[in-house]
Amino acid sequence: MGHHGTPRGGNELGDFLRSRRAALDPHRAGLPDDGRLRRVPGLRREELAQLAHVSVDYVVRLEQGRTRRVSRPVLDALADGLQLAPDERDYLFAVADVAPAAPARRPARPEVAPRLRQLLDTMPDVPAMILNRRMDVLAWNRGAAALLTDFGALPPAQRNLIRLTFLDDAFRALYADWPRAARECVAVLRMEAGRTPHDPALNALVGELSVCDPDFRTWWAAYQVRGPRQLTKAYRHPVVGALTLDVQQFSVDTHPDQQLIAYTAEPDSPSHEALRFLLQWSATHTGQSDREDESHLS
Repeated sequence: MGHHGTPRGGNELGDFLRSRRAALDPHRAGLPDDGRLRRVPGLRREELAQLAHVSVDYVVRLEQGRTRRVSRPVLDALADGLQLAPDERDYLFAVADVAPAAPARRPARPEVAPRLRQLLDTMPDVPAMILNRRMDVLAWNRGAAALLTDFGALPPAQRNLIRLTFLDDAFRALYADWPRAARECVAVLRMEAGRTPHDPALNALVGELSVCDPDFRTWWAAYQVRGPRQLTKAYRHPVVGALTLDVQQFSVDTHPDQQLIAYTAEPDSPSHEALRFLLQWSATHTGQSDREDESHLS
């Protein structure tokens, strides 16, 4: 998808280069002040060309989408010149690589391995769920439902953490710092869009969020990207109040597109006690199922 939610037209590389060039302070890049008035912030094209040791015309062609075939040394030079963070560098290589016309079609809702579901069921003290790369919730345990939302009560198409973060008022209110959490979601989705540009479900999600939420449109156009990492998130839960939890992310070797997410609190902390109370409360006050409705896997 493009930065306005329209179908991606093959210039993600140019858009990303322009956004990172505009975001880099020339002084931080080690460039002297030549006294010329800058009409826009960031590096000029000729300055990026100088830093990357390529021609200005080549930078123009890259940004205008007239070429995508970039060698690894040139990409490394561009990434160095723009001082890209590791996630940004990965994204640059992802959108610059020449990919097949279309990847093999994947199921919209890949099946979760039975052993993974069993693992969720054996984690009563840890909220946990299985996500795919675009943050669809494929399976969850009672703790995840108590902490976040009753996923089983949602239509399958709405069981997506990023969609809920932007479009569900109750889910949005869970975050103590919603703008920070929402920007992290956009960065994760932008990274995945670089890896799988032809994913129709991902493109549809970006389109819906672009139409429905102005903050999403703004942050999507900023081209911030982020890969998986350990996070700490602060919540305001309607049952137990303030919670600060570590979000642990584990890859699934047998299903590379899936990951196990677990929420834990520091031992003996107020959040640890609050989480324990929430899980006990959920076990005695709700009748919701420990696992997802099987119908969404059919």
